[in-house]
Amino acid sequence: MALRACGFIVFRRLAQSSPPPDNIEYLLLQTSYGKHHWTPPKGHVDPGEDDLTTALRETQEEAGLGEEHLQVVDGFLQELHYEVRGRPKTVLYWLAELRDPKMAVTLSKEHQDYRWAKLEEACSLAQHKDLQDTLRAAQQHLDTEQGKH
Repeated sequence: MALRACGFIVFRRLAQSSPPPDNIEYLLLQTSYGKHHWTPPKGHVDPGEDDLTTALRETQEEAGLGEEHLQVVDGFLQELHYEVRGRPKTVLYWLAELRDPKMAVTLSKEHQDYRWAKLEEACSLAQHKDLQDTLRAAQQHLDTEQGKH
């Protein structure tokens, strides 16, 4: 059976010191195990749990950011497929804005560091092409939304 995980691409908008898209930073967490890779908050779906509930729970557990701290962005959901140790894995990412850009991140034992990064730095940290594509798709979605206001 395929592994399934869900999470959020969490972003914050900095005070309007710079015009979009340079005022947007993405949250990446560095794992405290394996190759210490960087990833958005995500985790495996528990039995009987729906995908969005998993994404919210994992973001709370891994970054200390609860549903009350996040504004989920409508119309964005990315599905990634890859293999982990020979088993297929599916990861779903929603997009959410941190309501208070100054809110502190609180890491769990699963992560040793975190970083708020603009798109290109986030893509460089992410390393995996499918995650880079997801971050770029998030930025594209936000750029499109920005144009509607």
